[in-house]
Amino acid sequence: MKKQIIISALILLFLLAGTTVVVFYGRGYRFDFGKGVPNLSGTGLLVATSSPDGAQVFVNGHLTTATANTINLAPGTYDVKIVKEGYLSWQKTLVIKNEVVTKADALLFPTAPKLESITNLGAQTPVLDPSNTKIAYTVASQSATKNGIYILDTTARPILTLQSSSSQIINDTINTFSKAKLQWSPDGSELLASIPGTISTTTYLLQTNGFNQNPQDVTETMESVNVAWDKQKTDKEKALTDGLTKALKIIVLSDFRVINWSADETKILYVASQSAEIPIVITPRLIGTDSTPEVRNIQKGTIYVYDIKEDRNYKIIDSLPNSETLNMYSPSPIIWFPDSKHLIYNYNKKIDIMEYDTGNQTTVYAGPFVDSYVFPWSDGSRVVILTDLGNPNTSPNLYTVDLK
Repeated sequence: MKKQIIISALILLFLLAGTTVVVFYGRGYRFDFGKGVPNLSGTGLLVATSSPDGAQVFVNGHLTTATANTINLAPGTYDVKIVKEGYLSWQKTLVIKNEVVTKADALLFPTAPKLESITNLGAQTPVLDPSNTKIAYTVASQSATKNGIYILDTTARPILTLQSSSSQIINDTINTFSKAKLQWSPDGSELLASIPGTISTTTYLLQTNGFNQNPQDVTETMESVNVAWDKQKTDKEKALTDGLTKALKIIVLSDFRVINWSADETKILYVASQSAEIPIVITPRLIGTDSTPEVRNIQKGTIYVYDIKEDRNYKIIDSLPNSETLNMYSPSPIIWFPDSKHLIYNYNKKIDIMEYDTGNQTTVYAGPFVDSYVFPWSDGSRVVILTDLGNPNTSPNLYTVDLK
């Protein structure tokens, strides 16, 4: 009987010891035999991922592992570089903390991106819809039946080529829609086409889900259209801000002029409407958050990103020429990438993509393109540009720059 009690106690002690070891191991503790004497020391976890996968991970200049892997590191600051042949490298300084998981999530871009044409009839003044999935543009270089307004749907899955992703919603047989100035409705279901005339401008309200056989002339009823659209804008903005905590809602309404929300609605790209100090909203502060230094003392006219989930604020750039007029419904040279983790920045005749904390700003295209017409593809696989490829004797067309 006594022997059975001793055996049971030993088994219980073994299970308790094993459980303790597993718990401490899972929390990042390791035995260090560096000085010949076992020493239990704490570590942090670095989770390294990349898109595409299969990249090398260098830690402080040493090849340490590959992506899709987790490694233990002693607490401290590390230079992490992720490299894959045929792609531009990713690099960031990360702070590893005891018992905390730190992520190195690298979006890698090809060193030689491929160009593919979307249109071949010429394209003019493309306009991105509020959902960042459709682009309206005009064609003016063809016959009356081929000229007009087209919609490119970046969520469509063309069978053969990208050119089949566009559809014509009206032609020039009723009026010269190829010369129209286009404006999307706040919900992306309608399009205003304003056609200049010798005496006045005629404005039509078009549906974007099919061909408009009988376009609605709203020239004399624009006030009612504007009222309806203003209500849509107000309702949309209210729905977004109503999901915030009371403290954060006050900050957003008083200090932010929102340029755009990320697709997952967890981050806000904004212009500071006034200089202010953003108070800490989440207390105590979260562990395992982005270790990039943040800026909470915002300056009027400067552009920032606020991360709602982590309660962190990052300065993007000092200002833009049109910072004072930027809002959710105006074109901007800085827009969200579809993954909600990156921004597209179009400046100085080149296209950069950077992380929302400004890390890893990477030039993905520096060839010729027209004005500021740069748009993301809905799945993030490419960006759309308007270009004549440097040939002034040809009409510009829409092309994609492959990012995979």
